[in-house]
Amino acid sequence: MQDLRMYRSEQGWGWLSSPPVTHSKCNRYRQSLFSPVDQGLLPLAQDGWGLSARDGPGRTRSLSRDILRALLLCSPLHCWRAGPWVSKMARWLPRSADLTRFCQKLNRVKTLEDDMMETSFNRCLSTIDLTLLGIGGMVGSGLYVLTGTVAKEIAGPAVIVSFIIAGFASLLAALCYAEFGARVPKTGSAYMFTYVSVGEIWAFLIGWNVLLEYMIGGAAVARAWSGYLDSIFNHKIKNFTETHIGTWQVPFLAHYPDFLAAGILLVATAFISFGAKVSSWLNHVFSAISMGVILFILIMGFILAQPKNWSAQEGGFAPYGLSGIMAGTATCFYAFVGFDVIAASSEEARNPQRAVPRAIAFSLGLATGAYILVSMVLTLMVPWHTLNPDSALADAFYRRGYSWAGFLVAAGSICAMNTVLLSNLFSLPRIVYAMAEDGLFFQVFSRVHPRTQVPVIGIVVFGVLMALLALIFDLEALVQFLSIGTLLAYTFVAASIIVLRFQQQKVDVPAQPAGRQPSPEPSDGPAAGELKEYESFSDKLQLVDGDKSKEQREPGQLKAAFEPYLEFLSDFYPGEVVTVAVVTLMVSAICLCSILVFGNTHLHLPTWSYSLLLVLFSLGFLLSLLLIWAHEQQRNTQTFQIPLVPLSPALSIVLNIYLMLKLNYMTWLRFAIWLMLGLLVYFGYGIWHSKENLREPKPQRVSARYVVFPSGSLEETVQAVQPSPQPAVGLPDADTEESKR
Repeated sequence: MQDLRMYRSEQGWGWLSSPPVTHSKCNRYRQSLFSPVDQGLLPLAQDGWGLSARDGPGRTRSLSRDILRALLLCSPLHCWRAGPWVSKMARWLPRSADLTRFCQKLNRVKTLEDDMMETSFNRCLSTIDLTLLGIGGMVGSGLYVLTGTVAKEIAGPAVIVSFIIAGFASLLAALCYAEFGARVPKTGSAYMFTYVSVGEIWAFLIGWNVLLEYMIGGAAVARAWSGYLDSIFNHKIKNFTETHIGTWQVPFLAHYPDFLAAGILLVATAFISFGAKVSSWLNHVFSAISMGVILFILIMGFILAQPKNWSAQEGGFAPYGLSGIMAGTATCFYAFVGFDVIAASSEEARNPQRAVPRAIAFSLGLATGAYILVSMVLTLMVPWHTLNPDSALADAFYRRGYSWAGFLVAAGSICAMNTVLLSNLFSLPRIVYAMAEDGLFFQVFSRVHPRTQVPVIGIVVFGVLMALLALIFDLEALVQFLSIGTLLAYTFVAASIIVLRFQQQKVDVPAQPAGRQPSPEPSDGPAAGELKEYESFSDKLQLVDGDKSKEQREPGQLKAAFEPYLEFLSDFYPGEVVTVAVVTLMVSAICLCSILVFGNTHLHLPTWSYSLLLVLFSLGFLLSLLLIWAHEQQRNTQTFQIPLVPLSPALSIVLNIYLMLKLNYMTWLRFAIWLMLGLLVYFGYGIWHSKENLREPKPQRVSARYVVFPSGSLEETVQAVQPSPQPAVGLPDADTEESKR
């Protein structure tokens, strides 16, 4: 028996045994090692056999394991039965096909039905309904609490600039949601957008984090609502509870049970379960009251404004400087979290292609204007350093002698918080429904009530869970946890926009590599000036003629202007280079932001290395961006498309990553624990019950032969022989035959 040896051809590295192995078991194994069930390519010839390392995507990475298996099973030690341990070692090594299929399962994308307007929900929401939902999700406790906190402790009157920058950063993320919401009018928001473009496991993790974000966010707003109402009645509710029920001295638990917060959540859950129309009507009422109070604040605030409060005697307009403005921007960014409720409601919109982008733009514009103007009148009414962070607006009117106005503002803040509660309870069950409908979460949550046309089970279950969180937990330590889940969702949606924009349109015919065209029928050998294509079970084995045809450019292909300089990139399938460039862009952004955040404070880098790393990672980011831009992208005038792609999503990715890295380590630790729990749910349930499993063709064991390298390179001679007529009958497995013996 001869040894296996490596060879290198024009197509890459392979391996060869010559003369052929004569031992029966080794012959059987060499025929089944890269059999079609493994979706590989088995080239056979009279003088030897081998496998090209470039027969399909992902083969090079897993080739070494198959070589090691073959070396063990076809080695003299095994064939001469020198010891049973060789067989055991070979059996425990994973086949390349097993790893390939596993990775394909993790990264499979959702197949959308032809008619995406068909749904079990009631499409009853107009542009105004969606706009008010978005305003209700954004203009809530942030306007009445966050504004005073940032103005006094972080930025001073320059909180106005912080809100402007934060609004622009939120606009970049909102535009990505607007395009996806118009193109994919299905409930699920960031989860659905990631599923149709990036992959299943990433979509599940995004949905898993958004689920917790809504639960904690709703519970936190309920406790803030309860505290604000209690302050109006001079804390009588708190004192009564502590006197008659008692207090708790347990870490992570609240000081006392907040029955008022739990009660308002249960009441809101009942209203949400009545249907989207009832929820929308209730949101209209509270939003109208809230906007009326905001208009009153602006009118009275400008009447009572004193420009001297921005003077140098009071510290000036920006007492904390540029660093305070940027720190305030990071905090103000979270005031705009909530516009994704519009994307989550797209399956209930009458005309999502038009309503979703308009509602996102209108709601974000109105919310940004409200935050900027309210911050302006607040810091003009009273000196910024005397603000009460807990109830800045109401306290400002109290201090100016308008107690009735302060009471009216407090009532308006309660109505605004009600809209946030409704937005959270409206979105959460729909995210869970989308995951359950795809089979990634428990199927019971995919049931829609036939009369109300809403997922009642999900609404009730998660409404009760949210009420329990608000009742017993101290959520102050978990509030920052909301930020990381939201920012991660924004990042993946922005990356998904780039990937989807540079992919080919969904068609029945598989996409062909750039610069390649299939021949009508295969023949026994290539002719001069003719292109030949032969099917393999990995994907396609194609031979390329030197003459490039002038076919119409498709999305994901290299632009014609760059072909003379980047000709080697035309050998890849459309979209492959862009996908790799997006990954490189995100890695460069992470490294760049890490140097900016930790370079001087934690890493203590010297100046020269700090500057060098900044330049290197900035170049990596820019080169990845230029490489993406060098490819063709989809042009669709039927639905809304975000302008300046890939620049706009790339800027959103950088801003989101920077803000994530500004969070403390405890937030990242809690985030990692929650991700581990999510992975347990996915690998224990989701991956097995995913509906994409039903769409995957089951592998069949068939026999195939490919004659390769009889005289030279692969491009000189290729002959494909048709598979066996009985696909269920395959080559015998080496381990099975050994057990029979």
